[in-house]
Amino acid sequence: MTRVLSVASECAPLVKTGGLADVVGALPLALAAQGVEMRVLLPGYGRVLSAVPEARQVHRFDTLMGGPARLLAVRAGGLSLFVLEAPHLFERGGTIYLDEEGRDWDDNPERFAALSRAGAEICAGRAGDWVPQVAHGHDWQAGLLPYYLSQETAPVPSVMTIHNIAFAGLAPPERMAALGIDARDFRVEGVEYWGRVSTLKAGLVHADRITTVSPTYARELATPAFGMGFDGLIRARRADLTGILNGIDAEVWNPATDRAIRRYRSGRGKARATQALRREMGLPDAAGPLAVVISRLTAQKGLDLLLEALPSYLEAGGQLALLGSGDRAMELAWQEAGARHAGVSVHIGYDDTLSHRMIAGGDAVLVPSRFEPCGLTQLYGLRYGTIPVVARTGGLADTVIDANDAALKARVATGIVHRPDDADALAFALSRMVGLHAQAGTWAAMVKVAMRHPVGWDVSAGQYAALYRDLTPAA
Repeated sequence: MTRVLSVASECAPLVKTGGLADVVGALPLALAAQGVEMRVLLPGYGRVLSAVPEARQVHRFDTLMGGPARLLAVRAGGLSLFVLEAPHLFERGGTIYLDEEGRDWDDNPERFAALSRAGAEICAGRAGDWVPQVAHGHDWQAGLLPYYLSQETAPVPSVMTIHNIAFAGLAPPERMAALGIDARDFRVEGVEYWGRVSTLKAGLVHADRITTVSPTYARELATPAFGMGFDGLIRARRADLTGILNGIDAEVWNPATDRAIRRYRSGRGKARATQALRREMGLPDAAGPLAVVISRLTAQKGLDLLLEALPSYLEAGGQLALLGSGDRAMELAWQEAGARHAGVSVHIGYDDTLSHRMIAGGDAVLVPSRFEPCGLTQLYGLRYGTIPVVARTGGLADTVIDANDAALKARVATGIVHRPDDADALAFALSRMVGLHAQAGTWAAMVKVAMRHPVGWDVSAGQYAALYRDLTPAA
C-alpha cells in the first residue's frame, strides 16, 4: 500500500462549504481499491471536534502560530483522519473562512499555515508509526505544505492540486517571518505574487507534481485569460501538470437509494419527482421544463448572465428553481426575480437535502459558469437524469456531450453546451432545451444516455494512484 497524507481545509461529511470537501472526502475511499492508504489532515473546527470525541493525541505543539496545539488521530465518517486541535485558530464563530461580518478572517494565512506545518510534521514521522510516502495538498490552504517539506533534509514528495486558481492565498510580506517563509523567497521565482505572498504559488513552485481537476482546465490555466497571473508559472511547469477529472460519490448520489428524496420515489419516476419539487418550491403546474440551479451566487458562476437570459426562457414556458448564496447584490437580484416571476422560485442559503431533491426533481440543471475547473453539479445531474445545460469551459466541457444533430443521431448526447460569458448564447441554449423537452421521445432517450455516463471515481482514482507510484518508485 502507498501511504498518502491528504491536507485540506474541509472534508465531507465532517465540514463542507463546496465541492472541495466532496472531493477530499471521496478520494480516500476510491483510492483504497487502487492500493493507496490515504489519511486526511483537517483543521479542528468546533464541528469537527464534536464529531470525533474518541480522537487520541499523537503529537503536541507547545506553540503553533500563536498558541498550543495538538494533533489527534481518529476514524470518522469512514475515513482515517488527523485533526489539528488549535482553539486559538479554529474554534470561533462565523464560518470556517469568514467572520460574522462576512469578511475573511485576518489571520487566515496563519491558520492554514499551521495546518501545512502540521502536515509537514506528520510527514517527518512525528505523529506516530504511520509515516506518509507522499503528501497531497489541496488549494491555497495547503500551499505551504510543499514549501515546508522542501526545507526538510529528506523531504517526502508532494502533489499540489488546484481546485480553483482564482483563490491565491494572499498575505502581506511583513508576515513572512510569522509564516515561516524565508525572506529570500520573496521573489518572482518564489512566493511573491503582485507584491504579496501567495501560499498557492508557494505550493505550485515547490510541489513535485501539480494536478488540477479536469484536462480542459489544465490547458486553460496556461493562458492569460484563465491563469489569474499564474499562467507563466503553469507554462514553465507544464511537464509536471496533469488534469485529472473529479468524480462524485456514486453511493451518496444514487437516485435508487437516496434517503433525501425518499418521498419523491413513491411514484418511481421523474415526472412524480418534478411534480413534488414544484409543490415544495411553490411553483404552479406547467407543461414546460423545470430547470434548477444549485450554486454559489458569484460572477464566476455566470448567474448574472442567467438573469439576462431568464425572460425569454420563461416566455417559452420554462420554470426555474434556484438554491444558493454568495454576493449580496446578486442574492438581492435573484430574490427580486423570484418575486417578479411566478415561474421562478429562489431559496437563498445552503441546504444539502434540498439540493438532492432539486437534482431529483429538475428536468435540467443549469451551470452557466464563466470558468469552471471541474464542477460537480452537472455530474449529479447526469446521475439523476437531469439534463445539464452548461458553458463550454473547464470540466463542464469534459463531462457533457452537446445535443447537436450528430450526437442525437448517434445517441451519445447528454446535455446542452453553450459558449461561455455570453447571455445570448445562454438564452439560445435554453431555447434549445425547451424545444428538446417538448420532443418527448428525444428527451427520454437523452435522459437514458445521461444516466449511463460514468461519473464516479474509478478512472480518476487510478490516475492518482499512478501519479503517487511514480513519485515513490522504490516503495
